[in-house]
Amino acid sequence: MPLLSKDFWYTARGDSIRRRSFTLALVLPGMLCLAVFLAAPCVSLLLLSLATRGEFGTIHWTTLTLENYKRLIGFNLFGWSPDFLFIMLRSLREAFATTLACVILSYPLSFFIASRKSSFARFVWLILLTVPFCTNVVIRTYAWQLILGPGNPLARLASFLTLQPPGAPLYPGLFAVYLGMITTFLPFTALPLYASIERLNWWLPLAAKDLYSSNWLIFKQAILPQTFHGLYVGVIITFVPAMAMYVVTDILGGAKYMFVGNIIQHQFSQARDWPFGAALSLALMALTLISFWIFKTSRITRQGEMY
Repeated sequence: MPLLSKDFWYTARGDSIRRRSFTLALVLPGMLCLAVFLAAPCVSLLLLSLATRGEFGTIHWTTLTLENYKRLIGFNLFGWSPDFLFIMLRSLREAFATTLACVILSYPLSFFIASRKSSFARFVWLILLTVPFCTNVVIRTYAWQLILGPGNPLARLASFLTLQPPGAPLYPGLFAVYLGMITTFLPFTALPLYASIERLNWWLPLAAKDLYSSNWLIFKQAILPQTFHGLYVGVIITFVPAMAMYVVTDILGGAKYMFVGNIIQHQFSQARDWPFGAALSLALMALTLISFWIFKTSRITRQGEMY
């Protein structure tokens, strides 16, 4: 006599099929969203980058070519020029410096908010931190033009310190660009860090302090591993848009400092060279993924994941 009847196996198999169907029904909307809003645009950009630009900005699909990528690495009608490569490296440096400055400023800011004893005080500081999200980035950037204009306190202070001629504004320039970038992306880094710091186990820093560890060792061994996940999220959502930002760099830089975001915007809007703009966009995506791979394999990341 069999231990289990056929009815039992049929019932178990039916339950397994129903569970798989239920799981597929839950996962399918997300997979469709990824396919429509992520995979399809990437495939479209790839195909567009292989096309050629015709007269008056038309796109020719008759022959697929790699000329746009050759142009990207510097080959043109006049030989080889590293201009686009320098622009890519400049954009990478700008995004890295912005992310690093936001991380350095976000740690004390997040600790300050988390150390407020009153929940209402923490709520007020979080509201003040997120207020910039309620204003368009273009409006905020033009506001920085007014703040950095001639005759304002910052410009007068720079003139008093002999950093610039009297009566001159602080923009356009790299200082204005970095100031606008940092103030734009600071909430993106501070909010994930605050969420991690709020759940911090304070017994570990106190134990390290009792063992006469230095402040740097306390931060490195007891605080950084616990806040790594918030740091990782903050770095991602800061570095990615900073690489492609062109509004702040164009307005506060006075179109004197060209970054990859400005080049892409120019190709799609003014030059109407969509195939080359698509090649630049894919190169920007590849550069971003390579940067995150380096960050993922770094020593800080391995230490945070081991915690």
